[in-house]
Amino acid sequence: MTSKPEASLDKTYQPTDIEKRWAKEWEEKGYFRPSGQGESYSIMIPPPNVTGSLHMGHAFQDSIMDTLTRWQRMQQKNTLWQVGTDHAGIATQMVVERKLAAEEGKTRHDLGRDKFLEKVWEWKEESGGTITRQLRRLGASVDWDRERFTMDDGFYKAVQEVFIRLYDEGLIYRGKRLVNWDPKLHTAISDLEVENKDQQGNFWHFRYPLADGAKTADGKDYLVVATTRPETLLGDTCVAVNPKDERYASIVGKEVILPLVGRRIPVVADDHADMEKGSGCVKITPAHDFNDYQVGKRHNQPLINVMTIDAAIRDQAEVYNLDGTPNEAVDPTLPEIFRGLDRFEARKKLVAEMEALGLLEQVEQINNTLPYGDRSGVVIEPLLTDQWFVKIAPLAEPAIAAVEKGDIEFVPKQYENMYFAWMRDIQDWCISRQLWWGHRIPAWYDEVGNIYVGQSEEAVRQKYNLGSEVSLEQDTDVLDTWFSSGLWTFGTLGWPEQTEELKAFHPSSVLVTGFDIIFFWVARMIMLTLKFTDQVPFKTVYVTGLIRDDNGQKMSKSKGNVLDPLDMIDGIDLETLLEKRTSGLMQPKLAEKIAKQTKKAFPEGISAHGTDALRFTLLAMATTGRDINWDMKRLEGYRNFCNKLWNAARYVLSNTEGEDCGVNNEPVDLTLADRWILSRLQETEASVTKHLSSYRFDLAAHAFYEFVWNDYCDWYLELSKPVLWNEEASAEELRGTRRTLVRVLEAILRLGHPMIPFITEEIWQRVKPLAGVEGESLMLAQWPQADTSKIDQLAVADLEWVKGVILAVRNLRAEMNLAPGKPLPLLLHNTSAEDQRRLQENRLFLQKLAKLESIQLTGDEGLPMSSMQLVGQMEVHLPLAGFIDKDAEIARLDKEIERLEKDMQRTAGKLNNESFVSKAPAEVVDKEKAKLAEAETACNKLKEQQEQLRKL
Repeated sequence: MTSKPEASLDKTYQPTDIEKRWAKEWEEKGYFRPSGQGESYSIMIPPPNVTGSLHMGHAFQDSIMDTLTRWQRMQQKNTLWQVGTDHAGIATQMVVERKLAAEEGKTRHDLGRDKFLEKVWEWKEESGGTITRQLRRLGASVDWDRERFTMDDGFYKAVQEVFIRLYDEGLIYRGKRLVNWDPKLHTAISDLEVENKDQQGNFWHFRYPLADGAKTADGKDYLVVATTRPETLLGDTCVAVNPKDERYASIVGKEVILPLVGRRIPVVADDHADMEKGSGCVKITPAHDFNDYQVGKRHNQPLINVMTIDAAIRDQAEVYNLDGTPNEAVDPTLPEIFRGLDRFEARKKLVAEMEALGLLEQVEQINNTLPYGDRSGVVIEPLLTDQWFVKIAPLAEPAIAAVEKGDIEFVPKQYENMYFAWMRDIQDWCISRQLWWGHRIPAWYDEVGNIYVGQSEEAVRQKYNLGSEVSLEQDTDVLDTWFSSGLWTFGTLGWPEQTEELKAFHPSSVLVTGFDIIFFWVARMIMLTLKFTDQVPFKTVYVTGLIRDDNGQKMSKSKGNVLDPLDMIDGIDLETLLEKRTSGLMQPKLAEKIAKQTKKAFPEGISAHGTDALRFTLLAMATTGRDINWDMKRLEGYRNFCNKLWNAARYVLSNTEGEDCGVNNEPVDLTLADRWILSRLQETEASVTKHLSSYRFDLAAHAFYEFVWNDYCDWYLELSKPVLWNEEASAEELRGTRRTLVRVLEAILRLGHPMIPFITEEIWQRVKPLAGVEGESLMLAQWPQADTSKIDQLAVADLEWVKGVILAVRNLRAEMNLAPGKPLPLLLHNTSAEDQRRLQENRLFLQKLAKLESIQLTGDEGLPMSSMQLVGQMEVHLPLAGFIDKDAEIARLDKEIERLEKDMQRTAGKLNNESFVSKAPAEVVDKEKAKLAEAETACNKLKEQQEQLRKL
């Protein structure tokens, strides 16, 4: 037999070279652009921060989005995956301020606003594209020609338009409200930018003397209140007790003397006070606590702000009414000893003063949670400031209805409950930030504080009919980043202009996002998009879980468990990995700990696995809505899968290139194996399509893996050899097997392309001419459509029988420790007419693949001593003479009988359980009965075999 030529693929699968080459070619040839033909399908990428770099969360979500996009593109849809980045107000400003300080020793205030913003734009142009370069490495097939930035001119126009319209309708207003204040960055921040940290703290219990001789039910002339923030005492406006608390019923409406300040404040009845907690009395500081603000509002209490923007005690309090107007009735005087002190210094001094006055009842140690700014690292202070707000309630109502009606569907569905819970208890949204980088609020003030809103000063003067004698100053604040990103689905498509792209691609088809920003981004997109386009922003919200480390811990730099997806794609040596993980850590002990963990986890660094292996791993682990514990072994396993596909393709090419593969539809004879693999292909195509349609990427990946690894590579390629290597095979048989080899491989490549795009494209370019397929790129090829008429159930059943016999022989070989290549005689007993037909038609396959010297049918005459396995009711016997160690075989059969008896005991237990039999479906009960009968038959056969062995 002549040797086959080498395949045109390289001997070794080298993903890096392949991936970089194809990423460049796809983009240069414009394959990522919408085709302009067919039904529209669009996904808007959640815009990553321009300051950022790719992390595992990005890799996970982007793999899902790219899979969906490539899949829909292969269905010949007009497909757009819109890419862009977010200007990331606080993060970007911090990066540039640090750079300015390090390089020039200056602050932004030294430069002034305009010059500083020039520096930010310079930095953005130089360094802001890191994540887009990394997206390219991940194979993201986004339309790079349409890349947007939330600060580009077109998007800025959309942001201004939305702000102005909402203001003119009375849905945006400026007011004095309590916000999360960052004392270091001097700006309001969103809840999402607050990181809550557990700590050990103190609960200080203070006595507040009752005024005018009043006493509690137990005769005390004071109330005891407890607080974790003693410094806020200076801004107390009342003390709350529960209306059902009989201890304090008589003093509701009375007053206490606020210690150190001397201000008289009332005792009010409010459900906020917990009778079971502490003394049941709660100090209320409406200007420094969100819950207290609500209590103060219910009881019409003033707002007394005692802190500066640095979180230091003011020289004199600011006092306001609830509507934000100045309150002249309350004395704003603060004790001189606290003025100018930082809040924590003031805390120490205030506790000492209260103790000196005999008003410190006790100090209790507790575990509590403190809010920290995730950027600044300092404790956040609830602070009363002038901010811009959006009235949310009128916008929330249609957004709730859109999900209730099914116009927007959450996958998994349980996240709708999270969405509804927040939307039905929604508060007005603070949209202003005290930064310089961002969308500057399009509002101007005259000298007496009147507000004028418009696109520019010129537009404002025209809109409000203001003459040049009116001096105007623009608001210095910028808009919350979430405000601009809330316009993402329609702002990126050219709104407020009614562009062709807007008509074609809006609403978008699906949003892929994490559950942690359902409130901050998803809900706001729904509200704003419905308001300004009368459309939902997307039809489906697919919610992913988080990627955690292998111990289930959230990945963070301080834990040293962060994995960079690019390190797993291209590999990284240990020295570089250590430097990467410990750089920037100020604490030497932490750096030492992380270095130790890293050396233990990756003693040789991280080897290169390629993008396809990483993507396939992420998809295979994407169980709907659940967090993923990362597993490097699975990544290695899927790298092996890619390698297996590569080697399979090399086998196919070496046996088909330059040969007659039936491209011109000449007559062919299809073997049982050919008909079986074609049938399994249809089933797999249907399965993968079904799972992708329902966002079960894990099941789609599993179905594809099982077909490629087990059916095609492990079985069909082996079953093809007896034909291809048979010199007596007819031209029609050879042509049929070659055609099946290449056509099934070509379909596999199309089926796998959305998940593993690079390796499939590389192989497809070699396979397509053999399969009679045309086209420039696999990503533009037709998605495989299952054809149920090609499913040959008889062929499937027959081939499963063949596999059963081959596996039985292999198992018997392994049990008897016989060499895989040693020719063996085989006896088949208790065969049905169907078994005999199958044997007659497939003897060649069996003898070649099971390495058999002979196959004989036995009648009712006595069988020689043999080792046996069942294939259905048929017995597969391997004669023991000359092969067997009697004692070892008896011991082996003992173990097998013990295993079967345990299975029988478990199954019988189920069937004897009246609850199971009455509640389980009939088909389930019947299946258990059949399982028991089959196990009993097998067990009896083994016992007979064992008895025969003992007689030897």
